Amino acid sequence: MNNKELKDLNQAIEANDSNEQQEAPIWLHRDTIDEVLFCEEFLSEHPMVHMNRKFFGADGWISDEGSIRSEIYQKLKPYIHHGLAKKMPALFDVLKSEAYCAALPAHEDRIHVANGTLFVDSGLSEEKEVCVSRLPVAYLPDAPEPKRWLQFLGELLYPEDIPTVQEYFGYCLLPTTRAQKMLMIIGKGGEGKSRIGVVLSALFGDSLYAGSIAKVATNRFARADLEHKLLLVDDDMKLEALPETNTIKAIVTSEIPMDLERKGIQSYQGAMYARLIGFGNGSLKSLYDRSYGFYRRQLILKTKDRPDNREDDPYLSEKLLQELDGIFLWALEGLRRLMANGYNFTVSERAKRNLDESIYESNTVNGFLESEGYIKIEPGFSCSTKELYEVYLNWCEDNAYPSMSKGSFVQQMGMQAAQYGMVGSNNLYENGKRLRGYEGVCRLA
Repeated sequence: MNNKELKDLNQAIEANDSNEQQEAPIWLHRDTIDEVLFCEEFLSEHPMVHMNRKFFGADGWISDEGSIRSEIYQKLKPYIHHGLAKKMPALFDVLKSEAYCAALPAHEDRIHVANGTLFVDSGLSEEKEVCVSRLPVAYLPDAPEPKRWLQFLGELLYPEDIPTVQEYFGYCLLPTTRAQKMLMIIGKGGEGKSRIGVVLSALFGDSLYAGSIAKVATNRFARADLEHKLLLVDDDMKLEALPETNTIKAIVTSEIPMDLERKGIQSYQGAMYARLIGFGNGSLKSLYDRSYGFYRRQLILKTKDRPDNREDDPYLSEKLLQELDGIFLWALEGLRRLMANGYNFTVSERAKRNLDESIYESNTVNGFLESEGYIKIEPGFSCSTKELYEVYLNWCEDNAYPSMSKGSFVQQMGMQAAQYGMVGSNNLYENGKRLRGYEGVCRLA
């Protein structure tokens, strides 16, 4: 090799070393990683936050943290060839701290869709921001009308109840509980109610939780599963009355963070705005809570009876999902109508009767007080609570209604007496005994 060739080789080596030095990332110093600089650069390339032990990015909750670890590995791989397995966990922990966020705002003016951010009043922006959840459906303003979906609803529900469903679909698009309602769709069975759940699952993706309302009401760990979810769908509600309703009422009306608990983890305050939709053969009942406060939170719709000669389409779900973009526009129309009406749902007279029937069936004291041939409500009479309860049990047995316990009966009588013109008294006398009861009523049976 002559002098010129040797000089050219040395220059090439120096140039290569210079390029490698220029190409080395700012967070790498020989074999040492500046963890803070690495995480800052990583987050600039992959925007995300770490909140409540979870990572959230532009597409919402990152359920597979392995994908983040893989991105870290790919970023380190060209420069670190030894001890990488030991460096990864430390970097991952630093990343959690660097990305920490106490809470992401729950915006009520926008919907995070697959192709950007849809502002309810002003339209679509193609920019995507870090969010808690992003719907898998795109906003396509020219999407065709979902004719098969509308036909399906027309076959399933009464026409005057369809606007309620449309508004509730729209209500679930935003993280808010302003309407303070849950939706129950009930029927005898076989009508096709579950197809609504299929469409909701495709429309909301990871923002939907398929579970049990009864479990949320009774299992102290279950409500944590609803954190950051837009809705819970119970596709097969249990007919058994709920033994406790405080949790359900709190979720439906939640406006502040709730106490959430997971197994093995200290309880914490978390955002809760999941709406509840239930499908079943009967409305939601309470074993002990007969208050109007529990029932007023329900929208109860009844399906049409299934025609005897109807032939079911085994491909109906697939056909409905082909119209998902149009169904989203249909739901958006319902949301805008609901917002314009101050978050008051369109409720038909039929739906109002459904609610009244549900209250009547759950609180048999009302039915008993309105019955004929068992008691007489009229001034000048009186009757002990013990006697009234005996007559009430006879009325329940004659009419095949489940009876309340004596304690529940006494509580309900105290709440209902005044509106029927009765006055509670502790000064009734019978056979020389002082008894508790009511003035303005007497026993007939």
